[in-house]
Amino acid sequence: MKVSKKVIDFINNNWDGCVRNNMQDVDTLIGMPYPYTIPAIGHFEEMYYWDTYFTNVGLLISGRQQLAKNNVDNILFLVNKYGFMPNGNRECFLNQSQPPFLSIMVRDIYEYYKDEVWLYGAYNALKKEYEFWQTKRTLGNGLNHYGGNAETVETCTQMADYFKSRVKTEPDCDNISLGKHCRASCESGWDMNPRFGFCCDKYAAVDLNSLLFMLEANMAYFSKILNISEDDIWDDRADKRKKIMLNTMDDGNGVLLDLNAKTNSLSKILSAASFFPLYAGLVTPAKADAIVHGLSRLEAEYGILTCEKNEVEGLYQWDYPNGWACLQFIAMKGLDNYGFKTQAKRIALKYISLVDKIFDETGKLWEKYNVVNGSLDVNNEYEQPAMLGWSAGVYLAACKYCELLDN
Repeated sequence: MKVSKKVIDFINNNWDGCVRNNMQDVDTLIGMPYPYTIPAIGHFEEMYYWDTYFTNVGLLISGRQQLAKNNVDNILFLVNKYGFMPNGNRECFLNQSQPPFLSIMVRDIYEYYKDEVWLYGAYNALKKEYEFWQTKRTLGNGLNHYGGNAETVETCTQMADYFKSRVKTEPDCDNISLGKHCRASCESGWDMNPRFGFCCDKYAAVDLNSLLFMLEANMAYFSKILNISEDDIWDDRADKRKKIMLNTMDDGNGVLLDLNAKTNSLSKILSAASFFPLYAGLVTPAKADAIVHGLSRLEAEYGILTCEKNEVEGLYQWDYPNGWACLQFIAMKGLDNYGFKTQAKRIALKYISLVDKIFDETGKLWEKYNVVNGSLDVNNEYEQPAMLGWSAGVYLAACKYCELLDN
């Protein structure tokens, strides 16, 4: 297979169009000290938290290490300013965070620059982020949940109305509960999805806790490098989280699912979030084999489904038949971690082929695709923007994984 030179050229020619530089606050936009990337050309004007990780993957492959480092330094700046990383650098995003990929971004930058002075500052900022999740988003069972900050009756009602307008359904629950669910779903990055029913804030999300396990493991790694002598503390935290996850989130067949901590029951929806434990390297080989054994439930002709096909009412963009770039990456890397290289390469090639196909038809990259029929016929809660960010980053990562990029 040959990679599309047109797509590679499009990515390389459009990185700069996604760069913004505002050092001062402007209206609701929060100023940051360094230039940063936005996820889409002509649509968004903010840097978003978890989008940035996948964008950085592409920037590092493209030789734009300084821009990737700028992105991370801006996130560290916001963590130090607010005590957590907001959804993005906009005042309206201060009520929620997003999936915590910062420790992984820090590790990527450190392993390129090997700057221990910089790492020491990042380590202390990461302690603040960890404290946020451990004080603001705990369930009492050793695991964490997505949620929101300073919820009021007014904000919950606003979020409930927002949810109904987006998902086109009228849930049988009060506005306070629905508003908290909606806010938590936004913090999950999967806004909106059927994984959590209408109580996302009550769930120990499998992706969130996998990322927090990685945060704990990365902090142990950083501590050893910096000779801080805190690695045993972090290792112990990671080990405890792993044990709890393996004991409480297993569906009985080895696949980890979201856990409703209030009812002590597992989600009835299998989603690509179950690849996160493989990405984090926290499951046994037997449990990794279980997700591979059931791969057909999530793998379609053109890639990994966000959720398996289901009968949940409503219009959810993080659902069947949609496939998102970030989830193709997580599945590919997770499978590779456990030696399932044939499956990982197959998924990577599917994503490359899909992006090439749609690019030939539209001349653009998109934030999500229909991975069942290989089209843009997707569940849309809003008009889909043409993307660069994470679609470009994952495309380049898939090409690199399949050894299709020129050295």
